[in-house]
Amino acid sequence: MKLVLTALGVVLLVIAVVYFVLPADQLPGFFPGHEAGVARMHYKHGAAAGVVGVVLLAAGVWMGRR
Repeated sequence: MKLVLTALGVVLLVIAVVYFVLPADQLPGFFPGHEAGVARMHYKHGAAAGVVGVVLLAAGVWMGRR
């Protein structure tokens, strides 16, 4: 369980970085928020993915201590 939580946390943190770095028209097509011709960033999506990623990493560390 620790490995799954940690892996999901890392994946979500990478997704958060992608949301903060790429504008909406350059996001991969399977990402929510992909809009052709739109140059704005999706900060709320990135913040949500980052928060959930940190929570999952913390849960993985907590599970490892038990």
